Amino acid sequence: MSDGTRTGSEHLVDVGTRPAATKRQIPDVPRALMACEDLHVYYGDFLAVKGVDLVFGKNEITALIGPSGCGKSTVIRCLNRMNDLVAGARVEGVVRYHDQDIYARGVDPIEVRRRIGMVFQKPNPFPKSIYDNVAYGPRVTGMKPKSMDNLVEEALRGAALWDEVKDKLKQNAYGLSGGQQQRLCIARTLATQPDVILMDEPCSALDPIATLKIEELMRELKENYTIVIVTHNMQQAARVSDVTAFLTMGDDRAGYLVEMAPTEQLFTRPAHRLTEDYITGRFG
Repeated sequence: MSDGTRTGSEHLVDVGTRPAATKRQIPDVPRALMACEDLHVYYGDFLAVKGVDLVFGKNEITALIGPSGCGKSTVIRCLNRMNDLVAGARVEGVVRYHDQDIYARGVDPIEVRRRIGMVFQKPNPFPKSIYDNVAYGPRVTGMKPKSMDNLVEEALRGAALWDEVKDKLKQNAYGLSGGQQQRLCIARTLATQPDVILMDEPCSALDPIATLKIEELMRELKENYTIVIVTHNMQQAARVSDVTAFLTMGDDRAGYLVEMAPTEQLFTRPAHRLTEDYITGRFG
């Protein structure tokens, strides 16, 4: 890594500024990197997510599945404080990263989002050159690599895009195909040297060939990153994830976690009837 790299083990903040939150009994995951405990999310007076406990293992892909409206995207946006940007949103509970509460007083949300990057549902490149799209994050977060050119190349290689764009780095990113634009957005995330990559339905706007490339890329990226993906595609969850969490919603329309288990186990031997009904198509 270049100069300016900050390892994931560094503290976001001295969390001694507030009392430590009491830890709930959540599943024991070896090499756990992140966890959310008793997570509740409100939009105004509406309770969107209630009592969710999740654990994310280092260098694993975790898929969040469930019917539309069950809070999957709301949950994933809590993992790097993106919901801070939503008017009226309120988060209760604890989200731990390297055993620190990212919602603790004094934690810089910009630094949280650098460590825990996000790739959105639709490709959203900036109206800039391919090069400037990738360099944007390091520039605005104050990273000072020895060579920006090397950092951009490293990120594009990490997103399996370098060979396709190396001769047109100064061209506008809007000239890329949809699948290439999504990989560019992944490269833009990698350029800030995160620890965790969140992907909110990253393939929903892509054709099958582009989807396959993104799935292959996810398998490669998990060697160096922890990945959390929201998907409506259960086959995709089964193909790429190590662990799957199934969420649904109650009569009050609040989303909640039904179960979380190794992917093969959840799809072949679910512990709950609700999970079985969903994955077999009886509801959802």
